[in-house]
Amino acid sequence: MAIRKLKPTTPGQRFRIAPVFDKITADKPEKSLISSVKRSGGRNNTGKMTVRNVGGGHKKRLRDVDFKRDKFDIPATVKSIEYDPNRTARIALLFYADGEKRYIIAPNGLEVDTVLLSGPGVAPEVGNALPLSEVPLGTIIHNIELKPGKGGAMARSAGSYAQLVAKEGKYVTLKLPSGEMRLVLATCYATIGTVSNSDHMNVRLGKAGRNRWLGRRPRVRGVAMNPVDHPMGGGEGKSSGGHPRSRNGIYAKGQKTRKPNKYSDKMIVTKRK
Repeated sequence: MAIRKLKPTTPGQRFRIAPVFDKITADKPEKSLISSVKRSGGRNNTGKMTVRNVGGGHKKRLRDVDFKRDKFDIPATVKSIEYDPNRTARIALLFYADGEKRYIIAPNGLEVDTVLLSGPGVAPEVGNALPLSEVPLGTIIHNIELKPGKGGAMARSAGSYAQLVAKEGKYVTLKLPSGEMRLVLATCYATIGTVSNSDHMNVRLGKAGRNRWLGRRPRVRGVAMNPVDHPMGGGEGKSSGGHPRSRNGIYAKGQKTRKPNKYSDKMIVTKRK
């Protein structure tokens, strides 16, 4: 995955840094694995706007991605690498030996016609899914389950990964890019490799209109509002008033955002840096 800087032929192109779609091998999704999505536009069932700055955007169809990888010991051939408008990573279309088709999150370096496997006893190669108890120490993994059989929940976005650093009893220790060390049950499944499209973080949209295509409406700053609309509004002239806070008066900085006594807290060995 690479990015390209465009020539400044228009003001919108001048600062745009665009992704390169050279790894994508199919321009249309698999019909049996897509479904339509009804967009709310930020409105609830009575038509009242409950979420601001949401609406519009290009029409998208949902790809049914397999996060569980529960077809054990059945070889699957990678038919194509595709773009998914609903996520930052690329997806891969698998044709299983028994005739079933499924999408998975495409890891970095996955090629068309590669044969993938999932299940116990599988070789720890890129794209294969196996229990954490069988993954060698130091291996880079993604799409990690937090509860056995529930499906991958961690390290699914573009360029993300975790590293298996220790095994002890029924738990393994994972190191996340944030520096957090976390215990996960060794019976949980994970996929080998790093998630594709790691350059997604370097993309720059270049113009406001491209944000509208993504369904994001303009966001008005709090300091530009009147006092009746926002705690940071008002003042003579241009004044950025007070401590940063939300429209409801909740402070933006300095407060803890994690709820205490969460079940997963006891699984954290070292907090993120």
